[in-house]
Amino acid sequence: MIHRKKTGSIVCPSCGKLISANSKECYYCGRKNPGLWGYGPELQKLFGNFSEATPILVGACVVLYVISLLIDPAALFRPHGLFNILSPSMKALDNIGMTGTYALAHGRWWTLVTAIYLHGGLLHILFNMLWLYQLGHMVENLFGRSRTFLIFTISGVLGFFVSDMLGIMFTIGASGSIFGLLGALVYYGRKRGGFFGRQIYTQIGTWAIVLFLFGFMMPGVNNFAHAGGFIGGYISAQLLGFHEISRETETHRMLALAAVILTVISFVLEFVM
Repeated sequence: MIHRKKTGSIVCPSCGKLISANSKECYYCGRKNPGLWGYGPELQKLFGNFSEATPILVGACVVLYVISLLIDPAALFRPHGLFNILSPSMKALDNIGMTGTYALAHGRWWTLVTAIYLHGGLLHILFNMLWLYQLGHMVENLFGRSRTFLIFTISGVLGFFVSDMLGIMFTIGASGSIFGLLGALVYYGRKRGGFFGRQIYTQIGTWAIVLFLFGFMMPGVNNFAHAGGFIGGYISAQLLGFHEISRETETHRMLALAAVILTVISFVLEFVM
């Protein structure tokens, strides 16, 4: 049985700050009904920290990777190299939302969104999810949940748009969005300044350079999407702001909801069309 908590203190599911359980609005981030009418603490016990975007993004990528394997299970028994262990077939990836010049030539614009969540092998998704989990939590702590999802989505779409315009025929993966998170953190470090800002700027800037160089050493890496995603993340962060400049607003949350709806619609269009 779930009991409502109407008194005492709770942790705001959006910003993580301690607030009154019966607050109609979080004093720090502006979230409406942060206690979910008294049910918030019990729901968190049942479902974990449902307020974070990063675990949801990681989970979506993993689920869609498994689905891509199940669409064409025969592909699992074909010979693969080290970098293609447990790789979905091209047919399966195309059916579930791979993007590139081929998809856009057939009018499938929505693949700019769906391809963000698809991966071409076990090492591909493992590498990307490790970076997404680490960088996603950093961005959420500094920007908030809604702005993190917006940065992730905008960066991925812009990265694929750039690579598609430059002639990449087939491409998938969350790495463009991950570079967008790097771009957002680099912007934060430069804008904030001070000791903490310089530390973030130096550390994240070093990671970005290393990952860019690493991309040129690995076969089949879409470096155009990485560059476009990084730029998208930097600009998105500049436009959306971060906690120390302004708290997340209802506009941010509505834009994030629109991005979620666009993502769902994109997958529906891919399956239907």
